[in-house]
Amino acid sequence: MDFLGLRTLTVISDTMKLVKKCRNIDVKFDKEMKDSKAFELWQTGSTSGIFQFESAGMRNFMKELKPDSLEDIIAGVSLYRPGPMDQIPRYIKNKLHPEHAEYTHPALEPILNVTYGCMVYQEQVMQIVRNLAGYSLGRADLVRRAMGKKKLDVMAKERENFIHGQLDDEGNIIIPGCVRNGIDEVSANKIFDEMAEFAKYAFNKSHAAAYAVVAYRTAYLKAHYPPEFMAATLNSYLGNLDKIPEYIDECKRLKIQVLQPSINKSYTKFAVYGNQIRFGLRKCKKCGYSCS
Repeated sequence: MDFLGLRTLTVISDTMKLVKKCRNIDVKFDKEMKDSKAFELWQTGSTSGIFQFESAGMRNFMKELKPDSLEDIIAGVSLYRPGPMDQIPRYIKNKLHPEHAEYTHPALEPILNVTYGCMVYQEQVMQIVRNLAGYSLGRADLVRRAMGKKKLDVMAKERENFIHGQLDDEGNIIIPGCVRNGIDEVSANKIFDEMAEFAKYAFNKSHAAAYAVVAYRTAYLKAHYPPEFMAATLNSYLGNLDKIPEYIDECKRLKIQVLQPSINKSYTKFAVYGNQIRFGLRKCKKCGYSCS
């Protein structure tokens, strides 16, 4: 279990409260997560405030990729790291031209077609050894860990098991192996080499998927309720002088007017008035804040 206390979760919650207050709308996220307006933000590089996708490098990656599904967002989270980044050009090329995707063996296609022929996730490594060589779930996880931690002695033993299988002392089959399952030895060796190289950097898909859902929700809110989303984002950085100007510039780009602070109309935090945001008094110099 990996429990994270994310600022973004507060931004999502605060945005939904502002939408309810300002528009009397209870936000309902689309279960299929296929909203075209949300994906347009990634496609155009308009990801300021979008969880995990604000850096210049990530924006350029998304603009080239033109994501149109949650799978692309999950892959983006996983690929944009040292190591897997080498796969980015291939991933983009194969997404735009799926017919160019190449597989070392046809048996890999059902496993890797969701990532256009690229190994991206730890779960794919586990599925490959299970489907091609007949490993159990538990044994597949041992292989994944051995590869990730570069345990060369374990990997050498598992290569033999992966290709030719494993028998017990009485000759009973414990692991069938690729050759018994109809996959030639040359292809099996090449697949094992690819997994071993990739597994050093492989990402856990369930982790990436959780990140992608949070990212999608921020994109959905920004696409459909931009004033409320930007106000909530500004409020999340009340203690950070460096980020406030950046998000005010984003408001201007979105044609959301940020009004000056008013002793009569401003609240402690940034507040929404139609398509305008009123500056919060807490960000005014020498304006103290008390919880009492």
